[in-house]
Amino acid sequence: MLRARASTDLRSAVCPHRDRDRSDAATPGDEGSAALEFILVGLVLLVPLVYLIVALGSIQGQSLGVETGARQLARTIAESPDAVTADARGARVLDAIVAEYGLDPAAVDVSIDCDRSAPECPAPGALLSVTVRTSVPLPLVPAVLGLDQLARVPVEAASVQRVSRFWGTAP
Repeated sequence: MLRARASTDLRSAVCPHRDRDRSDAATPGDEGSAALEFILVGLVLLVPLVYLIVALGSIQGQSLGVETGARQLARTIAESPDAVTADARGARVLDAIVAEYGLDPAAVDVSIDCDRSAPECPAPGALLSVTVRTSVPLPLVPAVLGLDQLARVPVEAASVQRVSRFWGTAP
């Protein structure tokens, strides 16, 4: 026994001649443009966003290295027994920080100062201030016409530590 099938399209069931004179059909020029628009907008928005994330990550990593370097150098020098030991320990700490955080050794600048009350730096009980500076090159900047030297972000950190009151005395 054969049954008649009901149409699944309600519009054609209600109005069978509607398919012939559809006025809501899409214009032929709109077909396939959504993918092109998605790719174009994706490139215009996504590429700068990814570059910004990479650049900020690089700057953040270098700033953490500079901050760690300043703090560890101040502690090392302040806790050393004398100037010769402080120089040797400070050089080792600076080399370790440069290697650990990928800092450019030629671009790292370290300055060491003491408070005004100390006649020499470092002195027992004086406040020791260590400042570490460097500049972070932005990623993917070509070395054409010196652009790599212009596209740098300066990073600086300082740390203050009180020098041991036993500074300069024999152990």
